[in-house]
Amino acid sequence: MDHLLCTQFAKILNGNGKLNNGVCSVEMQRDFKVSVQGRLTSSVVPAGVSFEALDHEGNALNLAEIAILEEEIPGFMHAVVGQGIIVSALHNHWVFTKPNILYIHLQSVEPPLNFANKLAYAFHALKSKPIRKE
Repeated sequence: MDHLLCTQFAKILNGNGKLNNGVCSVEMQRDFKVSVQGRLTSSVVPAGVSFEALDHEGNALNLAEIAILEEEIPGFMHAVVGQGIIVSALHNHWVFTKPNILYIHLQSVEPPLNFANKLAYAFHALKSKPIRKE
């Protein structure tokens, strides 16, 4: 896998890509305030997207985990499922969060740039798009 493909993947998602041991990963975060047990935190609102296992036909295993607000679930899920992306899990990680946040896990096997474009489109269903993690 080359760095150019990883860079293009990250650019579509408006994030920074890292290539490590054949895995291209883009770490972003959601841009909203959240507290856990009354303490403000930004570490519990990730948006991570990756691809690996690129084959000779240009298909890869594409994965994503995104922190999502409860009220964003219907629209975002409709946007990803409508494009053929599998929702493999929707669950909480933390209790006593305000607002209540869940984590949606997505997966597909397809060209990684297709997956990135589908996610970029689905991000419009969120109240705030994921931003670059500094």
